[in-house]
Amino acid sequence: MAFNHKSVLLDECIEALHIKPDGIYVDGTLGGAGHASVICSRLSEQGRLIGIDQDEAAIAYSQDRLRHVTNQVNIIRSNYNNFNTIIKELGIEGVDGILLDLGVSSFQLDTADRGFSYMQDAPLDMRMDQRQKKTAKSIVNEYSYQALTKILRVYGEEKFANNITKHILEARAIKPIETTYELVEIIRKSIPMKFQKTSGHPGKRTFQAIRIELNEELAVLENTLQDMINALNPEGNLCIITFHSLEDRIVKQIFRENENPCTCPSDFPVCICGKKPTGKATPKKPILPSDIEMEENSRSKSAKLRVFKKSGGDHSG
Repeated sequence: MAFNHKSVLLDECIEALHIKPDGIYVDGTLGGAGHASVICSRLSEQGRLIGIDQDEAAIAYSQDRLRHVTNQVNIIRSNYNNFNTIIKELGIEGVDGILLDLGVSSFQLDTADRGFSYMQDAPLDMRMDQRQKKTAKSIVNEYSYQALTKILRVYGEEKFANNITKHILEARAIKPIETTYELVEIIRKSIPMKFQKTSGHPGKRTFQAIRIELNEELAVLENTLQDMINALNPEGNLCIITFHSLEDRIVKQIFRENENPCTCPSDFPVCICGKKPTGKATPKKPILPSDIEMEENSRSKSAKLRVFKKSGGDHSG
C-alpha cells in the first residue's frame, strides 16, 4: 500500500529549525520523509540531511521520495538511539538541527498486518523494527501478572489495568492470544460499559502501553535526548513532536535540566557547582497544531512541538 502519512506541525517544525542552506540536519524518525523533503528543499549542495528510521517500509519509501537529492542525504536504517554512533561513523562532529516525530506513523497504523491498530484484525505484532524477534504477542502471552499490570498502568495510564490483566491471564490459560481483535474483546470485557461509552475506544490505552513496552519508546527517548543536545552546534535547534503526556514529560524535564543545570542549594548566594545552561526551550510552552490542521488531520490533535535552542559557544555542551 502507499505510504500515507501526513506530516504533523510541518510548517512549525521547518520554521523552528531555522534551516541554514549549508547546514547539517538529522531527522531521527524519517517515516515518509514529509519533514525531510521540505528540509532538503531548503538546503544548498553543501547542505546535508541524515535520515534515520528503523522501519524497512519507511526506508524504502524515503529513498524513493528523496532520490533527486541523494548527494545531500544519508538514509540509515537504525533506531535513533544509535544517534551518536551514526554521526561519528559519518565523520560529523556537530549538527545544526534535529527533528523527532515520535510515536506510530499513519502508515504503520493503516497497514493491518503490522498489528498496531485496534481497529483492524491482525496478528499481535507492533514491531517498529521487524528484524526484532519479540512481538506484542510475546508480551501479552508471556509477561507475569505484575509486569503486565505495571506497563498498562504506567505506559497506558489505564485505570482498569488490574482487571484487564486478570482477563488476559484467564484467556491465555485456555489458548494463546494471537490477534488484535482477540485482545480487544478481552479488554471490552474488562472495562465497565459506562466508561467505554465516554472514554473512546477501550483498546487505545492498552495498545499504546504494549507498543511502548515492545519498542522501548520512552527509554530510547530518555537515553538519547542529552546526546542530541550535546551534538547541536551553537544556536542549533532540537525539535520534538510528542503525542502523549509520557513523552512530553520526558522532553520537558530534559529541556529544563539543560536550561537550569545548577545543583547548588537554593539558599546559596552564588553558584559554585560550575554547571552552566546549554540553551533554552523556545518558546517556553509547546507549539500546538492550528484548528485547521486538527480539522484536516485528526492525528495532529494530541501533538505538541517543543523546541530547544543551543546557546552560542562550544557545541559539546
